[in-house]
Amino acid sequence: MMKNYRRGYTAGVYDMFHIGHLNIFKNAKKLCDELIVGVSTDEVVEQNKNKKPIIPFSERIQIVEAIKYVDRAIPQNSYTIEGKIEAAKINDIDVMFVGDDWKNTEKWNTIENELKKINVDVVYLPHTDGISSTLLREKIHEKNNHK
Repeated sequence: MMKNYRRGYTAGVYDMFHIGHLNIFKNAKKLCDELIVGVSTDEVVEQNKNKKPIIPFSERIQIVEAIKYVDRAIPQNSYTIEGKIEAAKINDIDVMFVGDDWKNTEKWNTIENELKKINVDVVYLPHTDGISSTLLREKIHEKNNHK
């Protein structure tokens, strides 16, 4: 597949790193020369998801940085639409990648429209079904409750 973009960006928590995360990075990197990944800070996760990450930010960002598809990992300090626009401008990206499970949601339709104004595309990548950090948490919880 030919690389269409110069610099791409995606972001997430990446708590309990799993194959779905890796697939997003791998697919995104196929489409851009440089991939920047925003890793949500612990504070952002606690404020927006009302849960504390199992793996602390300082370790999550090191894990993400070590992945061969990632050129640079940076802190994601905001989940807001304004935060996404700011990340796009500061990092001079021309594409933002997100899982296709977000396609046609109110939030991402708005983000897409705002990014269009600054010539940044949004590319929806296939979501890996049957895996998420939330599902992993639930499995761990179930196992611990059945001991």
